[in-house]
Amino acid sequence: MGQQSVRGGSAVWALVITSVAGFMAALDNLVVTTALPSIREDLGGALEDLEWTVSAYTLTFAVLLMFGAALGDRFGRRRLFMAGLAIFTGASAAAALAPGIDSLIAARAVQGVGAAVMMPLTLTLLTAAVPAARRGAALGIFGAVTGLAVASGPLIGGSLTEHISWQWIFWLNVPIGIALLPLARLRLDESYAPNARLDVPGTLLVSGGLFGIVYALVNGQADGWNSFPILTGLIVGTVLILAFIRHGMIAKNPMLPMRLFRDRAFFGINIASLLMFLGMFGSIFLLSQFLQGVVGYSPTEAGLRMLPWTGMPLIVAPIAGYLSDRIGGRPVVATGLALQAVGLGLFALVLEPGVSYAAQLPGLILSGVGMAMYFAPAASVVMSSVSPGEQGIASGANNALREVGGALGVAVLGAVFAAQGGYETPDAFSDGTVPALWIGAAAVALAAVTALMIPGRGRSGGPVGETAPDLKEREPAVA
Repeated sequence: MGQQSVRGGSAVWALVITSVAGFMAALDNLVVTTALPSIREDLGGALEDLEWTVSAYTLTFAVLLMFGAALGDRFGRRRLFMAGLAIFTGASAAAALAPGIDSLIAARAVQGVGAAVMMPLTLTLLTAAVPAARRGAALGIFGAVTGLAVASGPLIGGSLTEHISWQWIFWLNVPIGIALLPLARLRLDESYAPNARLDVPGTLLVSGGLFGIVYALVNGQADGWNSFPILTGLIVGTVLILAFIRHGMIAKNPMLPMRLFRDRAFFGINIASLLMFLGMFGSIFLLSQFLQGVVGYSPTEAGLRMLPWTGMPLIVAPIAGYLSDRIGGRPVVATGLALQAVGLGLFALVLEPGVSYAAQLPGLILSGVGMAMYFAPAASVVMSSVSPGEQGIASGANNALREVGGALGVAVLGAVFAAQGGYETPDAFSDGTVPALWIGAAAVALAAVTALMIPGRGRSGGPVGETAPDLKEREPAVA
């Protein structure tokens, strides 16, 4: 384990600080979606510009997460957590002050850098501060808070956009970040990982690869799928990702050791997370605009009508956490993902310009229940699938794959939307959104199947997802 100084930090303070920081970082994934029509009206921009407003954040967040975790392991997790929080807070102010769409996209990218340093260290700091016997409950609360942030983004963004201005979706982060910085300095313990090394080649490979692929998917419809920049992005991006996988197999200290994926629990929960976020992020990106641009809701009305989806984690997550402790993470996660897939499918079946709210309600409720059942046990399953010395890597990998899924979801479903429809008329918007939602539902359904790979019971005979005492000295597998 790492060296750790004793500073009087408590488990409760660690839970509060890391949960609030995680809420902020997760909120900024989707808080912008309900504000997109207002941003488009104010700053201009085509579909691909709106996609980059979301994806600039998720992409930098994704590709730098594991590097951020390694920086924390080497230079001090609390120190780097505070540095990431400061960058995130400053970039939020820059986004609020952005005079044009390009500067907004740039500020969102810097926000993602700060979140990438801050976010993976939240779980590591929390895990170190909470006794093993209470760790499952603490991680369940953290996961529920993060899930609520992702789900409530459209409501918070819509309310701030309508009643103040879209800039306040970013100003909101500034006082919270300023308040968290001294609390983190005073209440969190510093810790390190022994012999931590930075994997610069791995970071460059995964960053270049993902950027090339997402760039091609986002701009393919506008530039032409056979154009040189798009084909180059797809081919070079794929080659770099394959090189990153190979690097993870043969390098001495890679940022993501591929041997971790030999563990069924680690493989199942991470691939399921990627597919879940692909389907969910892309769908919400389009649905939040559909509810305003086609159905005619105001930003606040759109957010309020999504409450059966966004508010469900508050009710279901504690129950899901309890069930996970009793029967294991696999059935809870898989059932949640299946319900989320059915919910998106119901949306696709009823979506048309004149759709009533009553027709939307079943999809909203099932999506909310499914999301809550996925989020509550997911973090605990991830952290219990590796040894304590690799929990920082595991946290970074899971968060990174989620964000990769989100960026790919916006890009893929946005490309389907652009190919099948557009912004011209309500009918055109519906024609583009329906097939995109079916693809989102299929991705989440595949996530449910993948989650079945998670073992039903841990090595101790207890449920998977429970950080049992006998797991504390599990050594990494030999490559």
